[in-house]
Parts: sequence; structure tokens; C-alpha cells
Amino acid sequence: MALEAACRPLGRRPCRMQAFRIWDINQKTFYLRNNQLVAGYLQGPNIKLEEKIDMVPIDPHAMFLGIHGGKLCLSCVKSGDDIRLQLEAVNITDLSRTKEQDKRFSFIRSDNGPTTSFESAACPGWFICTALEADQPVSLTNRPEDTLVVTKFYFQEDQ
Repeated sequence: MALEAACRPLGRRPCRMQAFRIWDINQKTFYLRNNQLVAGYLQGPNIKLEEKIDMVPIDPHAMFLGIHGGKLCLSCVKSGDDIRLQLEAVNITDLSRTKEQDKRFSFIRSDNGPTTSFESAACPGWFICTALEADQPVSLTNRPEDTLVVTKFYFQEDQ
């Protein structure tokens, strides 16, 4: 019950964590390799390696994203001029939209027809992306129009 009260965005109904399937427009799915989120083509017995994205809505367009039941969260980390996507061992349900230190975990979802893109709330103009090449790390780009990266994803609630 305390979780629901802490997680209630703007006094609306309690938010809950939902699991989503995510894949880029080139059909690459996300999976974990050496504690890093990568995107590639999983086939046969490897299909079970696909990571579902755990999502907790903050407001109609912003959300926290994680994997492994919300125990590892995606964050946008700035170090000098370097901005990168990383996984942090934080429970997604402990994050708060009102805490400045949790802003790095917030992503703004933009839907464009059937596809979705995710922009960092902490680093505006930086989007979650995959490389054209398979089995490369999921990362961030500030050049979403670049033909070498993919920033458009299919994001579907897991049944």
C-alpha cells in the first residue's frame, strides 16, 4: 500500500510496473551480455534471452525503464562531455519523479505511428538507440537522424 501512495503520479490512480517487449525497426531485440544491454537477432533457443522492458509511468509521456523485474534501471549518465546509457542496480519502484537525483532514470516517450522513441529527460536531445550492426550495445545518440543508428522502436505490452 505504501508503494502505491509513493508511486501515485499527480494524485491519479496508482501506477504499476508493466512489462513490455521492445525491438527496433530492424527487428533487433534487447538482451543482456556481460551485464550490458545489447540489441541483436535472437533465434532458436536464444529467443529466451530476450529482455523485457519494465516500465513505470511517471506522467502521460515520461517513464522509468528497467529490466530484470525492475531491479536494473536504464539511466542517462553525463561524465564531462560524455553522455552514456547505463544499467544501474536500483529498484524501479523506489524511484520518484520529484527527486532530482532520479531524473537520470526518466525517459520521455514519443509515439510516431506504430513506432516509439525514448528521449532522456536528464539529457534533452539524447535518444535511446541501437546500432545498425547486430549484437552492439544499446546506447544514446544526440543525432537521431543519423543513418548509422536506430531510434525507432516497437514497444508492445507483454501478454
